[in-house]
Amino acid sequence: MQALIYEGPREMVLRETEKPVPGEDELLIRVAYSGICGSELSGYLGKNSLRKPPMIFGHEFSGTIAAIGSRAAADGRWAFGQRVTANPLVTCGQCEPCVTGRQQLCASRKLLSAALPGSNAEYVKLPAAFVYPVPDAVTLRQAAMTEPAACAIRAAELAAPKPSDTVLIVGMGPIGLLTLQAVLRHGARSVIAVDMNAERLAIAAKLGAAHTVCPASGTDTLEEAKRLTGGAGVDAAIDAVGASLTRRQCVLACKGGGRTVFTGLHEEESALPVNVAIRNEVTMTGAFAYSAANFRTALRWIEEGRIGLADGVVEAPLREGGRWFETLLKAPGHVSKVLLVPGGEA
Repeated sequence: MQALIYEGPREMVLRETEKPVPGEDELLIRVAYSGICGSELSGYLGKNSLRKPPMIFGHEFSGTIAAIGSRAAADGRWAFGQRVTANPLVTCGQCEPCVTGRQQLCASRKLLSAALPGSNAEYVKLPAAFVYPVPDAVTLRQAAMTEPAACAIRAAELAAPKPSDTVLIVGMGPIGLLTLQAVLRHGARSVIAVDMNAERLAIAAKLGAAHTVCPASGTDTLEEAKRLTGGAGVDAAIDAVGASLTRRQCVLACKGGGRTVFTGLHEEESALPVNVAIRNEVTMTGAFAYSAANFRTALRWIEEGRIGLADGVVEAPLREGGRWFETLLKAPGHVSKVLLVPGGEA
């Protein structure tokens, strides 16, 4: 099969490689769409400790079943050509986090595109237990958004917005745009969206952001957050960038007793205003991936039209993947998500 191989910092090469053979409990999926994730951008730059070359990136995907392992076939749930998506976070299912519904904290978890070969290829395999049939009303393009939507749902869950709350979300990449929708579905009264890209802020406004802030135009994020809340600060802030500056801004933007959720993974370490957090009792928490329940919710919300991305979504042939990694890093413009299409033209 053809696969897009990460061979070192800023090196993505389309190569012929061995087609995976599914084990007894596994399914082989012919990939229809494979999204480029923000965490993979840092990996592409060589700044992600989990992604070592050579590696096939890709963990946001959909496709059709191409082969079924013997034990997976025995349960009668799967059929050749069946439309599916998958939870790429493969966990043990037996440890304390797994059995209490916190699968993302499984100590032996393995993620496609990091510990396991990913979906930027014509085929990908994984255990059948992590595969989900795509509902008839959902397209394969929409289904490829299930994984990032699940991340957003988990971040919103931790932010726990109430109907009276104003929430600040910094970063309007795919996760930020999806988190905006999830926060509103959780009942937040108002969302302040921040990004350096005015075109992405326009998408955020269409999706329901009450206010948009563009620091590139000279607006100070903290001053604007205070102004929009009458000087009080926001009830919750979500960092969907992962930079030292944006993490710090989220903590400082919160009112006393506020909540900060860190979901961006761009920088490994950051200096934070911990004394401010102590004195104002600001809760700081990380949001990593999602539980199995979050993933199921994401697929159901996509089916119901509650969450998703349409504006700014670009489809591109797999062979152009390297160019799109560069574009997303340098000048994404109006692009909100890139879906790579293996096996032919997009």
